[in-house]
Amino acid sequence: MNKPAAHSLRRRLLWFVLAAIFLAALLQAATAYRGALQQADAMFDEHLRQMARSLRSGVPLSLPLDEADVDDRFEVYVQIWGQDGTQIFRSTRSALPPRAVLGFSDVEAHGNRYRVYTLQTALQTVQIAQDLDARSARARALAVRAVLPFVFLTPLLMLAVWWVISRSLAPIERARRQVAGRRADDLSPLAAEGLPDEVRPLVDELNLLFGRVRGAFEAQKHFVADAAHELRSPLTALKLQAQALRRGGGTPAEHEAGIARLNQGIDRAIRLVEQLLVLAREEAGETTATSGPGQATSPTPVDLQDVIKLAVADVLPHALHKQIDLGMVAGTPLPQPPRVTGQAEALRVLLRNLLDNAVKYTPAGGRVDVSLAPQDGETVLAVEDSGPGIADQDRERVFDRFFRAAQEGDGADASPPAGSGLGLAIVKAIAGHHGATLELGRSGRLGGLKVEVRFPAAPDSGAV
Repeated sequence: MNKPAAHSLRRRLLWFVLAAIFLAALLQAATAYRGALQQADAMFDEHLRQMARSLRSGVPLSLPLDEADVDDRFEVYVQIWGQDGTQIFRSTRSALPPRAVLGFSDVEAHGNRYRVYTLQTALQTVQIAQDLDARSARARALAVRAVLPFVFLTPLLMLAVWWVISRSLAPIERARRQVAGRRADDLSPLAAEGLPDEVRPLVDELNLLFGRVRGAFEAQKHFVADAAHELRSPLTALKLQAQALRRGGGTPAEHEAGIARLNQGIDRAIRLVEQLLVLAREEAGETTATSGPGQATSPTPVDLQDVIKLAVADVLPHALHKQIDLGMVAGTPLPQPPRVTGQAEALRVLLRNLLDNAVKYTPAGGRVDVSLAPQDGETVLAVEDSGPGIADQDRERVFDRFFRAAQEGDGADASPPAGSGLGLAIVKAIAGHHGATLELGRSGRLGGLKVEVRFPAAPDSGAV
């Protein structure tokens, strides 16, 4: 595949503008030259006519007309005849024929061409002529004078245009040098001062792109640091358990218990890695949910009732194992299925994490409810449980990564519950990408924790 040829915007602008100026100047000069020739020819004809009229009343007595002009080639030839046809005056060196038609005419005599004007009155006939070659030379000289301003001004205009275009494109060249001279890890915004309005939106979009890439790099750094920090302890524990199993010893029941602990440790490590990957993806802004290898879905209207059904089905086996009543409670009747704009799979992860936490911290035989209702123009998704809840001083921190809050009613020496501390951090990241807000409080019906996710109203809640 052939690579498209590169081109310079500055060179292209200069080429087209300067070529347009040159062609326009050439056309104007040609028009001015032609117009000057026509005006000079008309002026010379008028000169002949005026001289002929001035000689109607008599014959020149003082200055011979052939000496009236300094240029001998531009001299004027005169012939005058009386009523009877007798010639009463003739210029020296005149080569005119003895007769000519009245008015203007072109006459050739003795190898020369003449412009002749003949005027007849009641008393005489006056004939005045000029050498056509001399007239043409004088007309061309006048026409050249008319063209000279174009000859001098066109290069100056082209130089001015070159300077203006180069000056106007200098900020773009400066921005190019800034990008070319940057380090690979320098994602600071480009300076937009002095840029033309046509280029500023491009630089603004580049700065937004730099910001997104910077956020992705930061998320990647956090992921590497978090993975290294959090995986060190469970992997070390798995290694120790494997070494203990290799040494053997003990009863078969103790051996089976060791294998069970090893499997539980592996499951916790797998869960931790999965949550780290989800959190890294969400913090990097990759909120699209994959439906298959290499496939991703863009934000679309999502039916929250379908999301609730799928999330409850995911957590239901765990709830049944602890004999917890898990389900959706009837709320305010909805005129139509509530929809939000987003990714269905990401919202499913959000609700599944909330339900998983609620089931994990609710005592056996307890209850976890999910509700959905409109409120103040928003769609509110709520998860309530009958567990111990979260202490007031920890509610602001539970959305931090790897923070494990103590439950209300625990003693001061109570250890944080088992878990990775990433579930609510993932919930916060997904909610932020959907423009939703999170509120923690106490459930008035069940007495435990109540988590509300408030989604803004979709532009067209009835759209499919």
